[in-house]
Amino acid sequence: MIKTTVPKKERMVLGNRACAEGAIAAGCRFFAGYPITPSTEIAEVLARELPKVGGKFIQMEDEIASLAAVIGASVAGAKSMTATSGPGFSLMQEHIGYAFMAEVPCVIVDVQRGGPSTGLPTKVAQADTMQARWGTHGDYYAIALAPSSVAECFDLTVRAFNLAEKYRTPVIVLTDEVVGHMREKVEFPDSSQIRTINRMKPTVHPGWYQHFEINPHFVSAMASFGEGYRFNITGLTHNPDGFPTARAPVVKEKLDKLRNKITPHIHDIVQVREEFMEDAHLAVFAYGIVARAARQAVRMAREKRIKVGLIQPLTVWPFPDVYMEHVMEELDLVIVAELNQGQLIREVKRVNRGRTRVRGLNRYDSELITPDQIFRKIREEK
Repeated sequence: MIKTTVPKKERMVLGNRACAEGAIAAGCRFFAGYPITPSTEIAEVLARELPKVGGKFIQMEDEIASLAAVIGASVAGAKSMTATSGPGFSLMQEHIGYAFMAEVPCVIVDVQRGGPSTGLPTKVAQADTMQARWGTHGDYYAIALAPSSVAECFDLTVRAFNLAEKYRTPVIVLTDEVVGHMREKVEFPDSSQIRTINRMKPTVHPGWYQHFEINPHFVSAMASFGEGYRFNITGLTHNPDGFPTARAPVVKEKLDKLRNKITPHIHDIVQVREEFMEDAHLAVFAYGIVARAARQAVRMAREKRIKVGLIQPLTVWPFPDVYMEHVMEELDLVIVAELNQGQLIREVKRVNRGRTRVRGLNRYDSELITPDQIFRKIREEK
């Protein structure tokens, strides 16, 4: 966000509404979705607000059709989004894979709830964390952002659109029932202070255009349907013109492209917020709504002269390997707090490689982890 001295008006805003407003601020002009608790308010707000800015809203027959419509709208040139929760996110996985293969920028908001299956529609969980990375089949490189506040719902939705457009890829906003349904006083920036990124458009003669061109930065220019450029789009592995191929060198080149447009840019994509880490001997690693409880627990521990800090990944995928490798060299203990049976702790342990102790604090009974629970865990393990 660009800093400004222009006075801004504070508003009490619902997290899901902030997500919808962030989408519009980022340039979203198409939403297709199917109502599902606890994400429905995003659709309700966009149904009302998108037509006011020249956008389109459509309620589809299910989540499969919703993401298909979003992909089509993006290919036609519109910044596009859908929103869902666990069961709908599961239904979308085939089309998410299609969007990765076809390199279609779009944003998918998953407001997590208890599961599996229908689970607990009105209760909180963080059980879709691994699904956001590994939900669809094949080799691909996911981007998933995890807000912990209403303000972050706005900011990270804007950022999700920017990353989707910059890298021609689907991006997931991985929020949860509590973040989506809580209200906070927020100062949103004026639209003139919001930096937005648009997809790179072709500058070559139409006869030379390749929709999936292999270039040094591995992100191809993207013409829209109807702009006079000829190209094919398919979920089959394809050549730079978009036509299916089974030639081994071309298949490898395509899959390398999906990797190489993401992994060299980890420094641009990954964001981690830390607090009290300057002198910390132990840290709480928490994301989404749990980071709020962890922040309070860290302050409680500091009052007891326990040198503990907070690590909050705003980007959960790609996982912040480099940051964690560096920080764990200085720590005696990392407590990973999650609303599941242990998902991101596997990544922390993978990166740790025996550097320090890693302990989990998990709750998956539909209720929140409290600051007291995290504080007690700190005292037990320190």
